[in-house]
Amino acid sequence: MKPIYPILCLLALSACSRKDTLPTINNSNPDTIIPKSAINDFIEQRLKEEDHFDWAMANDSMLWSALIQSDSVLSIGYNTGDKEKVLKVVKEHEGALIYPFKEGKLPFLNLKVGNYATIKALRGFVRYADPIGYGAYSQANARPASSLLNFGCGSNTAQTNIKYTSILPAAKQSWNYTYHHIPEAWAQSTGANIKVMIIDTGISDAQENLGSAFNQGYSSGRSIARAVTYSGATTNDDCGHGTSMAGVLAGPRGTDGNTAGIAYNCNLLMVHAAENVVILSSKSVNGVTDAYVLGADDPDVKIISMSLGTIFSYGQIKDAIAYADSKQKLMFCAAGTSFSFFASFVGVIFPANQPQVHAVTGVKDNLTTRCDDCHVGSKVDFTIVMEKASNGLHPLSIAMSGDVPSTVGGSSVATASCSAIAALIWSKNPGYPRDSIISKMQRAGTYPVTRNSSFGWGIVNVATALSL
Repeated sequence: MKPIYPILCLLALSACSRKDTLPTINNSNPDTIIPKSAINDFIEQRLKEEDHFDWAMANDSMLWSALIQSDSVLSIGYNTGDKEKVLKVVKEHEGALIYPFKEGKLPFLNLKVGNYATIKALRGFVRYADPIGYGAYSQANARPASSLLNFGCGSNTAQTNIKYTSILPAAKQSWNYTYHHIPEAWAQSTGANIKVMIIDTGISDAQENLGSAFNQGYSSGRSIARAVTYSGATTNDDCGHGTSMAGVLAGPRGTDGNTAGIAYNCNLLMVHAAENVVILSSKSVNGVTDAYVLGADDPDVKIISMSLGTIFSYGQIKDAIAYADSKQKLMFCAAGTSFSFFASFVGVIFPANQPQVHAVTGVKDNLTTRCDDCHVGSKVDFTIVMEKASNGLHPLSIAMSGDVPSTVGGSSVATASCSAIAALIWSKNPGYPRDSIISKMQRAGTYPVTRNSSFGWGIVNVATALSL
């Protein structure tokens, strides 16, 4: 699986343009635009010093410079009763209101903004003002980089170097399931009657095991549905990432020789919300936002799993997660997967670092070392065995087409796996609230009493959790 965290590799090593050393600017547009290299260096510095980055850390001049060097889409989070004030301010300074995206039910607007005076006026009273398209334009060239907007895609192909156990009726069980006692857990629960929503890149139209053959063998009586919140897209997975997540979580325990998902009898809703695994573009920010709202408003959805992330904190996604939390959804997010060098000092990424979600990462089969590309930190809640220490082999999933499994790893697959484990536990305890499900997972973890500073509650023994 390709890394989920490429944007850090683009950060320049130029002089840091810190918030407290920038010049005071009047209401006219500044004479000098802060270059992307300096903005990127500022972001990197904040990540190193504070373990996260929020656009509130940048001053007005830097935010304006980031905005006009991207797609100029500003996400404006307003307070109750302030919507008309926001519109009045923008119209006064911009001359017109340009809506690049439809307005949703949450208290924010996306508007095209180009003037420094608009930024300065808005930041005096709004909750946030985020240039949500900057990530896609953060390289030196003016246009968004296709390498960024396709990052983490194209790796979900059938593999011959795989390790598995053959199980009835004619399926494969991934080698890492035994570390979580999933085979024993299946005697008590297979995820029936629990609906899980995955926010990702869709499902491949060519993979029948996640379509017409979703019910086969020991998987029966369940449903799979698809939705789209990424503007201009279809439900089809052009990336490959979403298909692999769906396979790990809910692939059928079937008769065609493919790999069985952990919760092979759960119901699944797959939402195509982004172009790739890194939330970089305005379209992806809005797609993820709308996906959380969609899941929140579906009374049958119990669990929301998202294996996407970014170094930027976005106010509107925070709003959407808070909304889903108010609807009692149990949410899991990937702690982060990147090049091993960056994984060694970058902590849990957004939105896994938010208090309403549970961050998940991967460890090697020695149970004490993070997988090479996986992020760890104090905000990690659970870990999943994702990599063989001896040869780097990853767990099995369902490829884009056919019945020969793929191999995938990182915190992405760990998150889908952990969500599936929660589905197994909730299926056996359907009347329990979400906090009780998490409590069972904690008590069945490697560190049930005192959280580990890197791995949280650790590796869940699912069979134990089901017996608690």
